[in-house]
Amino acid sequence: MALVATQSDFRSHLKDYLDRVNDDGETIYIARSRQRGVAVLSQEKLDWLEKAAFADKKSVEYAIAMDKLKEEGVIPDNDPELTGSDYEEYWK
Repeated sequence: MALVATQSDFRSHLKDYLDRVNDDGETIYIARSRQRGVAVLSQEKLDWLEKAAFADKKSVEYAIAMDKLKEEGVIPDNDPELTGSDYEEYWK
């Protein structure tokens, strides 16, 4: 679940927000003036997002990154269940 904070509230409660990012896997969206918002997310989450973004979509690295992002709830897990020959064909 993502949290939204104002810039002044984030600054006032910096340690609490950063603990929630690291300990609870939260993403914090910070509203700033003139619609220049920013997001704070954990280094681990950013690493998995970058691995998924830059990997070949047919590679094992991409599949692992996508599985991790689904496990963490960053992206929805709406893949159909693969069984039998469908499963074998998928991994070819």
